[in-house]
Amino acid sequence: MMRKIPHTYVIVFYIILVSAILTWIIPGGEYIEETVSTDGVEKTEMVYREMDKNPQSWQVFSAIFKGFVKQSGIIVFILMIGGAFWIMNSSKAIDAGILSFIRFSGKLEQYRWIRFLGVDNIVITMVMFLFSVFGAVFGMSEETIAFVIIMVPLAISMGYDSIVGVCLCFVAAALGFAGAVLNPFTIGIAQGIAELPLFSGLEYRILCWVVINIVGIGFVLLYAKRIKAHPEKSPVYREDSYWRNKGRTELESINTSTPLSAWISYGIILAGLIAFSIFNPETTLVIGEPDSGAGSSLTFPMIPLASGLFALTGFLSLRKSVHLFQLTLLGFTILFLIIGVMGYQWYIMKIATLFFAMGLFSGIAMNYSPNRITALFLDGVRDILSAALIVGLAGGIIVILEDGKIIDSILHGLSSGMDNLGQIASVGIMYGIQTLINVFIPSGSAQAALTMPIMAPFSDLINISRQTTVMVYQFGDGFTNMITPTSGVLIGVLGVAKIPYEKWVKWVTPFMIILMILGFLLLIPTVTMDLKGF
Repeated sequence: MMRKIPHTYVIVFYIILVSAILTWIIPGGEYIEETVSTDGVEKTEMVYREMDKNPQSWQVFSAIFKGFVKQSGIIVFILMIGGAFWIMNSSKAIDAGILSFIRFSGKLEQYRWIRFLGVDNIVITMVMFLFSVFGAVFGMSEETIAFVIIMVPLAISMGYDSIVGVCLCFVAAALGFAGAVLNPFTIGIAQGIAELPLFSGLEYRILCWVVINIVGIGFVLLYAKRIKAHPEKSPVYREDSYWRNKGRTELESINTSTPLSAWISYGIILAGLIAFSIFNPETTLVIGEPDSGAGSSLTFPMIPLASGLFALTGFLSLRKSVHLFQLTLLGFTILFLIIGVMGYQWYIMKIATLFFAMGLFSGIAMNYSPNRITALFLDGVRDILSAALIVGLAGGIIVILEDGKIIDSILHGLSSGMDNLGQIASVGIMYGIQTLINVFIPSGSAQAALTMPIMAPFSDLINISRQTTVMVYQFGDGFTNMITPTSGVLIGVLGVAKIPYEKWVKWVTPFMIILMILGFLLLIPTVTMDLKGF
């Protein structure tokens, strides 16, 4: 008799228990900042100090509470996104938009070169390329949770599964994040700590990003082709019945008239955008760190321009149907998300607020009463609640490791013993260490802040370029974001997509092996060739 695979909640709780056991075995320790003077120049270094360990026992239960507190931002973000999209989804506007997109893409088959390449292949490649750019330039991560709600139904409607839907946004952004080109939250921090010119070594880093995307998108295309031919072979075929059933609506029977309330919604939004434009006449879109001379920025009247474009397209869409206006509203929500992140450094609170406003005005446009909007929002929260809960539960893993005082001890133990090894072997070991550390410290900026003060001086001792050390950190931090259970973003994405963690691990493991081997191969030229910036 086949044993039943444990529920995702059970798996995460087991990991919490194992982490607690490790706090009884691994000695306690921590890295502290110390100022040292070298040739009259003072530097701040991270120095490891042993300390009393703090074994965890009954704390495995309180860790769950602390995990929810630690991940509260992402949890609320998921709940607000779920509620907002449920309001918009109730109008079936997104379903209608997806159907129209599929019909349009089907018409493109008449062109021979498009038929040769495959319309679906072009769509998947272009969407993944776009999200990879977002990941490489400004470190898109948490934002992908909101896009899963759009991309998974799109993938299902195209004949694929929810895994392909997750690949379209989350995996694509992760590929860009790993091959980061101008990401200030990873490359910027790591190079700053390593005392390198910010975003130096850009040429080889761009090449790595291109190679990683060719391999990553190619892997997804091959999988998508297999699932298109045999949908029943999808590991999540049974779970995807949720999305298949949700998409079965009689779109032809939808009333496409435009109620007066839609015009009122349009007027309120436009008035707010006009006010926003007055207070923000110009926006500086930042790519990298322009102050360093390595990044770049573009100052442009983005808010007034986007507002004017909304005024025009919103008016035209309302003249046709309220559902087209809903799609216009969704499109401009995404546009203002990009402007907010790149121009005003928005994070999850403001992004969640943006989508909440989208859901609210979507309900007003459909002439829903306040009570119905509230009921729909709560329905959406209930539907996505399991995704939010697993994020909080996974947060308990990090809490146990931190409270047990063993995270720094693990790091110190891994970074020891690399003396008298060849450069390639040393790079390989450092790569493995950074990869393993990412399981315990999934935050890219936190990992850079903790590991680079140790790894950068160490690379000098073994005659390896500090730029190579940054690349080692970059790949080690990036790839495992797609598999580590301590990543709140991954757990949130899988929860929203209704993909069990254990099935995702089974699917993504071969992909991870390919990417990690590729990462190591891309690191070899940094110690064997004379590359610019290395």
